[in-house]
Amino acid sequence: MTETASRRTLHITTWGCQMNVYDSGRMADVLRPLGYQQVATQDADMVILNTCHIRERASEKLFSELGRLRALKESRGGAMMIAVAGCVAQAEGAEIIARAPHVDLVVGSQAYYRLPELIAEIEAKRRAVIDTDFPAAQKFDLLPEDQASQGPIAFLAIQEGCDKFCTFCVVPYTRGAEASRPAAAILAEARRLVAGGAREIALLGQNVNAWHGKAPDGSTWNLARLLAELADIDGLARLRYTTSHPRDMDAALIASHRDNPKLMPFLHLPVQSGSDAVLARMNRRHDADLFRRIVGELRAARPDIALSSDFIVGFPGETDADFAATMQLVRETGFALAYSFKYSRRPGTPAADAADQIDEAVKDARLQELQAVLRDQQHGFNRAQVGRSFEVLFTGTGRHPGQSAGRSPYLQPVVVNDADIVPGTLHTVKIVQSNPNSLMASLIQEQIAA
Repeated sequence: MTETASRRTLHITTWGCQMNVYDSGRMADVLRPLGYQQVATQDADMVILNTCHIRERASEKLFSELGRLRALKESRGGAMMIAVAGCVAQAEGAEIIARAPHVDLVVGSQAYYRLPELIAEIEAKRRAVIDTDFPAAQKFDLLPEDQASQGPIAFLAIQEGCDKFCTFCVVPYTRGAEASRPAAAILAEARRLVAGGAREIALLGQNVNAWHGKAPDGSTWNLARLLAELADIDGLARLRYTTSHPRDMDAALIASHRDNPKLMPFLHLPVQSGSDAVLARMNRRHDADLFRRIVGELRAARPDIALSSDFIVGFPGETDADFAATMQLVRETGFALAYSFKYSRRPGTPAADAADQIDEAVKDARLQELQAVLRDQQHGFNRAQVGRSFEVLFTGTGRHPGQSAGRSPYLQPVVVNDADIVPGTLHTVKIVQSNPNSLMASLIQEQIAA
């Protein structure tokens, strides 16, 4: 490594889903051999904005940040490379360069493994570069094996893309068709993560439970079989997977929640609406009763399982009766956590051109009503943990001096007043206090899982 390379600095800003978090980490891995070390934005030779197209006003958020970076770049005499990556880059590559000519690189979700080549091209030709191609080979096959440690909780992408084509969603256009990584590659990466200090691994995918990967013997495994194989890795204590689609919750996967002791009793299963009419217009390919049946089977298999979900209110054509059906489903099911949003148009999706768009004031009112119930359910679930004892995976310090913090089996932040807990260790605690978004606990010293 040259002296010049050793001084290169990098800052990555990540918006959106856990897949983007994973991708940002892998971008840093790709650039590390070039000497890039991560620093604060103002000190970076290169800034990457890893974008998400799912959330509302994604493009506006991007261009606002690009305006701020333009001023910073100009104050440094142009000595900063600015890159836009991720789903907004994939969808709006040429427009980004047109509106923000100070951007040097636009790289899509499937092409960031080429970052070293793209940087070399920019430096040689002194012009902006756009790469939003979908390569024939999976990007995972082209990424370096060396990875920075993610700490006690690690993310591992096993599936990417989507074939469902929900009418509100851009993922099939920005991430491509569903593709599953081979089981051997996943198991090898999982072992590397554990060797690097991971005690919990969360498997990632746009439709993670649609994973059907090639097995080492040439057969095809489903997600249940992959989870069973991962559970045999020494040193790995916990498994999770996200995000799932109701259509892909098969009997074997549901049984895994009963039979696999390392699979945590918490599942994110987006339903989006409780109205069959809205679900049909969304092209979700399931109805509310299928969701209810899956929930019933999951709770029969694992009585202590907790659920989270996603909801969209104000979808085109949603009536008062449709919204009431969503509220009924929420009250019947009960969620430990949920994410809810007003529908917002995504250019290029069928729903964006629907004639029966809902007034913003109606969306606002419905969202507030829904979130009030979901918030009560989350607080109620947290309060129900008081007095319980369970293992917590500790990840670091708490917000205040003398505290250690970790995650419960249900993914809740848990804090204890003990500063001496080693990150990456599992300790049994007793919950003594419930807060809206976290739990306070006391350490049961005699019960420690190393």
